[in-house]
Amino acid sequence: MSEPKSPTPTPGDTYKGWLFKWTNYIKGYQRRWFVLSNGLLSYYRTQAEMGHTCRGTINLATANIAVEDSCNFVISNGGAQTYHLKASSEVERQRWITALELAKAKAVHMQAESDDSGDDCPAAPPTSGQSGGCRNLEIQSTLRTLGSKVEDLNTCNDLIVKHGSALQRSLSELEGIRVGAEMGEKMKQVTERSTLFRITSNAMINACRDFLSLAQSHSKRWQKALQVERDQRIRLEETLEQLAKQHNHLERAFRGATVLPASFSNPALANKGSASVKGDASDEDDDNEFFDAMEDPAAFITVPADPKYHRRSGSNVSGLSNETGMDDQSVNFDELSLASNPESPQSLELEPVRQRRTRIPDKPNYYLNLWSIMKNCIGKELSKIPMPVNFNEPLSMLQRLSEDLEYYELLDKAAKCQSSLEQMCYVAAFTVSSYSTTVHRTGKPFNPLLGETFELDRLKDCGYRSLCEQVSHHPPAAAHHANSEKGWTLRQEITLASKFRGKYLSIMPLGSIQCLFEKSNNHYSWKKVTTTVHNIIVGKLWIDQSGEIDVVNHMTGDRCHLKFAPYSYFSRDVARKVTGVVTDKDGKAHYVLSGTWDEKMEFSRIMQSSKGENGTEGKQRTVYQTLKAKEIWKKNPLPEGAENMYFFSSLALTLNEPEEGVAPTDSRRRPDQKLMEDGRWDEANAEKQRLEEKQRIVRREREREAVKAATSPEEGTHPDNYQAMWFDKLDDPVSGETLHVYKGGYWEAKEEGSWDVCPDIF
Repeated sequence: MSEPKSPTPTPGDTYKGWLFKWTNYIKGYQRRWFVLSNGLLSYYRTQAEMGHTCRGTINLATANIAVEDSCNFVISNGGAQTYHLKASSEVERQRWITALELAKAKAVHMQAESDDSGDDCPAAPPTSGQSGGCRNLEIQSTLRTLGSKVEDLNTCNDLIVKHGSALQRSLSELEGIRVGAEMGEKMKQVTERSTLFRITSNAMINACRDFLSLAQSHSKRWQKALQVERDQRIRLEETLEQLAKQHNHLERAFRGATVLPASFSNPALANKGSASVKGDASDEDDDNEFFDAMEDPAAFITVPADPKYHRRSGSNVSGLSNETGMDDQSVNFDELSLASNPESPQSLELEPVRQRRTRIPDKPNYYLNLWSIMKNCIGKELSKIPMPVNFNEPLSMLQRLSEDLEYYELLDKAAKCQSSLEQMCYVAAFTVSSYSTTVHRTGKPFNPLLGETFELDRLKDCGYRSLCEQVSHHPPAAAHHANSEKGWTLRQEITLASKFRGKYLSIMPLGSIQCLFEKSNNHYSWKKVTTTVHNIIVGKLWIDQSGEIDVVNHMTGDRCHLKFAPYSYFSRDVARKVTGVVTDKDGKAHYVLSGTWDEKMEFSRIMQSSKGENGTEGKQRTVYQTLKAKEIWKKNPLPEGAENMYFFSSLALTLNEPEEGVAPTDSRRRPDQKLMEDGRWDEANAEKQRLEEKQRIVRREREREAVKAATSPEEGTHPDNYQAMWFDKLDDPVSGETLHVYKGGYWEAKEEGSWDVCPDIF
């Protein structure tokens, strides 16, 4: 490392040396070559770059210099530029601080003198054309003057080199001559050459002084002009981004009103295809950003089927209509049978349905800088980092899992389907619907405590009830079981893995979801896609879902392949688009699904398929002839004032509502979560810390028991072998997966009011 020669340089000295500069969250501090000259601090990657590439410059006249610790210090000019620097030692840091303070004092003095002299341009604001012309003429004149001064400097430099070499030769000859007449002649020659060298040096010094004076006289004006250009660029970038968002919003509104409903009946739009971008935020490439993703060619396109198929589907006695159940009559019959079913909850009016709450206290407007917390989380697993409730929403992760049941009607309809392929369409739509509640939900749910549970008993309202339990803490894993009177069972076990990449946060749900139907014995399984939270540091937070899902029926071999296209400001396609194809065990396509995960999904029957023309990159696309699309799922509107209530859906507003008889481990009884919902965030943070510390104490106690178990196997358990209260870890023989399965006993314990098995976690 290059060390400065003087620990306390004078104000006019150029100060150079190596420092470590903070670059980004991935690379951390990087070694850079810094040069302090004329009140400007510049840096380069290497010394060799000094002649051609400056990586950044900060003007010390308007900068603040702050010392953080023994080796670190910060230089900032009010927000536009900030350098976080680190020296190799405390002595080296002090040398730099001294040099910077001296340079800043001189720069401030020079700026004051420049202010006193005033500007050459008139004070009255000229028109834009006059201002641009005046600035251009001034810059051209100054550049010509500086160019002539540089030529003078080059000439003086050549003369100094020439006369200096001649003087050096004369001095060398002087040492080797004898005393006499030759001595006098040589001395005269040396004197002449010394005089020439002195004259040339003085000219060089004067030329340098003129150049420096001219440059300094214009430096303030140039700095102001540069700052104006920077401000204009920032405003233009913000305007461009706003225009892009407005354009995208208008395009979405237009496409939602025209293109999407007619996508299967308008051949003019069919050749555009549907973008099915393959994306996964878990990609290890740090330069992968979803909003800049390139669009892959569509795997298939759809065109209207031959009219003869429509005539067939319109007949009430048609076998096709009976099989698919897609025409209006069949849908109405489904709704009629659902309403007239004696087991249906709508027909049971023996007791009134409970009126549940429709509002919660408005979210307080507490500001907290997210980066102040996240900068200490780089490279860490976020589930292990304590976060203040300011970034949370007043629901736990168990309650967020229960929100998957908001559109349970899709599974009710699937349970009544005679065709397994049609049933697959409803299951796929249910899979997509579970993401609709996340589009505006940027708040982080509370991490459940080990052993925490949440019940959602909607047996009288909707015909189902569900139970969630946190079965592992590190890694965090939750088990969920729901069963319905309509003949379906949903179970899932989700473990969350997260990666913080500075600009965005990727959340990868690991584990499996399974749905079983009693009547047909069909057994479905699928996994979740990656959730990405963008603009973690700067800008407004927004959420995207991207990746692919394969919904598999293990009994029949049917499969639905869903593609969640990454969001892009500049995509020509519908935002947040989802496309899918339902195929049988032989790979033959029967249904096409299309829509968005935040609004609605449609499906239509494929009547004929063929290989179409090659798309980009030589990929051949399949052409499907389909019947008219039918809406299979549509998102429920948000409650009034949802933007002030964490963008909760109608179901989410009821999840934390107190209920009688729930287990003592239920999330509704969690005190920090309830305090946050009531707007008492300071108390919620204190209570959250208490609960987390209590959980650490319990874990340490289990670790001590594990040590005992090492010598006495009959005593104690390993801390990682925590035994869940209501779930057993089993191997599923159908799907071949291992997951926690509900073992029973919870609802019986609730009826008896016996919760002896529940630990004291709150």
